[in-house]
Amino acid sequence: MGITSRMIPTVDASDRKREIEEKLKQEQETLSFIRENLEKSDQLTKGMVSILSSFESRLMQLENSIIPVHKQTENLQRLQENVDKTLSCMDHVISYYHVAKDTDRIIREGPTGRLDEYLACIAKIQKAVEYFQDNNPDSPELNTVKARFEKGKELLEAEFRSLLTRYSKPVPPILILDAISVDEELEVQEDVVLEHLPEAVLQDIICIAGWLVEYGRNQDFMNVYFQIRSNQLDRSIKGLKDHFRKNSANSGILYSPAVQTKRKDTPTKKAPKRPGKDDVLDIEIDSYIHCISAFVKLAQSEYALLAEIIPEHHQKKTFDSLIQEALDNLMLEGDNIVSAARRAIMRHDYSAVLTIFPILRHLKMNKAEFDSTLQGTAASTKNKLPTLITSMETIGAKALEEFADSIKNDPDKEYNMPKDGTVHELTSNAILFLQQLLDFHETAGAMLASQETSSSAISYTSEFNKRLLSTYICKVLGNLQLNLLSKSKVYEDSALSAIFLHNNYNYTLKSLEKSELIQLVTVTQKKAEGSYRELIEQQIQMYQRSWLKVTEHLTDRNMPVFQPGTKLKDKERQVIKDKFKGFNDGLEELCKIQKGWAIPDKEQRDFIRQAQRRVVSDTYRAFLHRCANISFTKNPEKYHKYRPEEVEEMIGRLFDTSA
Repeated sequence: MGITSRMIPTVDASDRKREIEEKLKQEQETLSFIRENLEKSDQLTKGMVSILSSFESRLMQLENSIIPVHKQTENLQRLQENVDKTLSCMDHVISYYHVAKDTDRIIREGPTGRLDEYLACIAKIQKAVEYFQDNNPDSPELNTVKARFEKGKELLEAEFRSLLTRYSKPVPPILILDAISVDEELEVQEDVVLEHLPEAVLQDIICIAGWLVEYGRNQDFMNVYFQIRSNQLDRSIKGLKDHFRKNSANSGILYSPAVQTKRKDTPTKKAPKRPGKDDVLDIEIDSYIHCISAFVKLAQSEYALLAEIIPEHHQKKTFDSLIQEALDNLMLEGDNIVSAARRAIMRHDYSAVLTIFPILRHLKMNKAEFDSTLQGTAASTKNKLPTLITSMETIGAKALEEFADSIKNDPDKEYNMPKDGTVHELTSNAILFLQQLLDFHETAGAMLASQETSSSAISYTSEFNKRLLSTYICKVLGNLQLNLLSKSKVYEDSALSAIFLHNNYNYTLKSLEKSELIQLVTVTQKKAEGSYRELIEQQIQMYQRSWLKVTEHLTDRNMPVFQPGTKLKDKERQVIKDKFKGFNDGLEELCKIQKGWAIPDKEQRDFIRQAQRRVVSDTYRAFLHRCANISFTKNPEKYHKYRPEEVEEMIGRLFDTSA
């Protein structure tokens, strides 16, 4: 055991030594391998360096050979480019000398149908002009291309005129009426577009106008434009006027049958019929009103067209010139209407002023749109409509005042008085005139207000105008009442005078109530209705007094006092006979006379008959009752001619000219 133990460490050391020696040997081998590789790498590196040095040397030799060649080639290319540019410039310059010849055919044939090609041709000519002006201003070629350019410009101007003339047509009346009409059932109105020129033609015209402004240095085409379009505007309005004259009286169909919409009969309410006048005047009024609306609509359309063609800073002036002829014709027609009204007033035909009211109302209603359309035009142009309005207001107010005076001063002519005591022509005409004013009460009130000069009337309100018109109507009615009272004195019979006044007062009151004039009257005369009723009642009472000379025979005055069975004296019998005779004669006379009188109002006629019948019948019955037991004659039927029922029937036939 002891020997074995001591031998174990010896064996381990030997193995360890052997292991280390093997590792050392491996490391030495690895080191030798690395050294060999390093030596090989150094040899390769030296070889590579040698190759690179040789390559660099060769590159330097190549560069020294190539660079001169490259530079020489570059110089040759530059020379080639210069030659090409020179040739191109020569071609370009030479082309200017050939422009006149190359463009001759196109310029001669004109731009019609090939505007783009024509403008391209003129552009070539323009460039040639610029070239010769800059490089050879003394050359004959400059004059040639200049002449060609001017010729081309002239033909463009001619084409502009030709296109406008050929395609500008008056707007058809039906289309105008559709454009100015109003459909009351539609909340949003659909504007009718007025296309004056076909789109393709319009684009050509715009193109030519743009060229003439930019290159042609020409503004003459603007004069051509407004002259041609002005003529078409005027013809459109005249065509509308002719349409009215031809169609209004015949069919009354003024609008396109294809457009099934509800329309106002005119842009404003139609003028009321004038006494004794036919429809011709109404047609003329409607025509003028429509023409005013048409002018505004057409002028707006013309401005929209003009804005596409004419340069902006020339638009207002050109538009001003364009609308002058049509506007002047409308204003002249308006002046003629004023002059006609003035002549009618001089003839005391005051109903003629009614032609002014619908026109004046329409002018004032459309003045804001009119002013907006003419915005930017000359002051003389913008003032034309206000001047016409002022003229109409002045002549209208003059007619109103003279009419009131004519009612007051209408002479009392016996031959002109109605024999039957019915309504006087003066009354019916006055009421008719006032009723027609009612349709234009705002216009009439403003018309009267326009003549006010007091400081309190500086600001005219609708209420102020209404009070003025109310005051005027009350003045006319007051003048009428005074004149009727004066006229009634022409009658010798006071009863007929009363019937006359009754009829006229009653007609006036009923007319005021029926036409709503009474509302205007009561603005300043609160008790007007009651006052008329009092006047009517006074005249009824005045008429009833005419029967006193009949019924006075039936009173107890001079009636003999007697006892039943007592024989009357001759004188007493005669008194009773006279009473019967006086009643009979008076009844017959009054019935004969008053039967020919008239009370047109059935309600009033029946009321007056009934009241009179009751009074006379009751008095007559009482008289017969008193005489029932009196023997005053041997022939009682000679005096007792009528039974009470017969008296009532006779009175019931009063005021009945047909009986």
